[in-house]
Amino acid sequence: MKLSGWGRCPVVEAQVLAPDTLAVMRRDVADSDAFIARGLGRSYGDSALAPVVLSALRLDRLLAFDDETGELECEAGVSLDTLLKVFVPKGWFLPVTPGTSFVSVGGAVASDVHGKNHHGAGSFSAHVLGLKMLLGNGEVLDCDRTSHADLFRATCGGMGLTGIILAVRLRLQRIASAWMRTTTLKANNLDDALDLFEARRDATYSVAWIDCLARGRALGRSLLMLGEHDAKGELADTADHIRSVPVDFPAGLLNRYSVAAFNTLYYHRQLRREVDGRSHFRPYFYPLDGIRDWNRLYGKPGFLQYQCVLPAQSGREGMKLLLETIAQAGEGSFLAVLKIFGPGNDNPLSFPMAGPTLALDFRNTPKVRELLERLDAIVLDHGGRLYLTKDARMSAATFKRGYPRWEEMAQVRTRHHAERIASLQSRRLEIP
Repeated sequence: MKLSGWGRCPVVEAQVLAPDTLAVMRRDVADSDAFIARGLGRSYGDSALAPVVLSALRLDRLLAFDDETGELECEAGVSLDTLLKVFVPKGWFLPVTPGTSFVSVGGAVASDVHGKNHHGAGSFSAHVLGLKMLLGNGEVLDCDRTSHADLFRATCGGMGLTGIILAVRLRLQRIASAWMRTTTLKANNLDDALDLFEARRDATYSVAWIDCLARGRALGRSLLMLGEHDAKGELADTADHIRSVPVDFPAGLLNRYSVAAFNTLYYHRQLRREVDGRSHFRPYFYPLDGIRDWNRLYGKPGFLQYQCVLPAQSGREGMKLLLETIAQAGEGSFLAVLKIFGPGNDNPLSFPMAGPTLALDFRNTPKVRELLERLDAIVLDHGGRLYLTKDARMSAATFKRGYPRWEEMAQVRTRHHAERIASLQSRRLEIP
């Protein structure tokens, strides 16, 4: 069947197998010359594409839960959306969540996803207690921070390249209601936004929408959105009605003029410097989950998601240069997000490091690909790197400069029989 990531490029022909038991998964692993595991397909590029794809979605059982400690064990194919539907009414929430709930738990581990609370809670793996893995030779191992710790660290953020994640043990966090207290701050430019992040660093959740086409004194103007779990309100998970994008939009509909008009209207929708509010957790954490197939907005050529992080010491200067380059090119994104990461972790391919991170969506065009090459150079010159989960086109040289521990990852793969586990991305990035 034809298969792609969420960005819809590249599109490849793949044999997709969907084992529903460990025995069938073992057989499929033994019979495949080269394969990669796949969850809900929300990585944007080619990290879950290969000639043979092993879908984990039928391995989707909840195995155990301790309602005193919040410790949960589940199979890797369970979605974050399912966990929210089951556990929010019981007073539990995900300790870390990305910007969509349509991610499998195994995928969240493989991408070591981060959220609006990274500065305080770290990434997803900080809350994972252990993993059950199927290795390339058919062996099943339990690993954690003390047993097979090298495999555990390399799997968290390892993009599925160490083995098949069968089950995950993690700890949920208590909440008193399904509602959030929110504060939205209007930032005049990038310096103002970064200063506001620093001044409000005690907020549990923080993220900014940023106008990447604004220039001059307005460069980087933003709306910074803070959030806290509310102690008042019901625990019901009242998911929004889901609307759909029924057809592919014309490829040229999202252009510098339409994006600039949207960005101006969106920025000026708030008149005051600071506005307090209240929101159900769904629209606060997952604003696009209410629009099914929103990736069709970019047309049949698909789109390229670009997320980079810069170290704190060079982040302000580097972010200004990135935004100036994007604005001059006129290739804006209306889905532009700025966050501040806390310290990184010890996983060799985990993305976050202490400093600002910028994520943007771009149309898939030759001009955009040339722009992204220029952005890559700025990121590397400032000591940063790109997020593998969002990547569909970076070079092997860019990857190896951004992830200097890539050879450690290769050694773990050799020790744990992962020679036949490979994605289109791992081939492109020359991960042995």
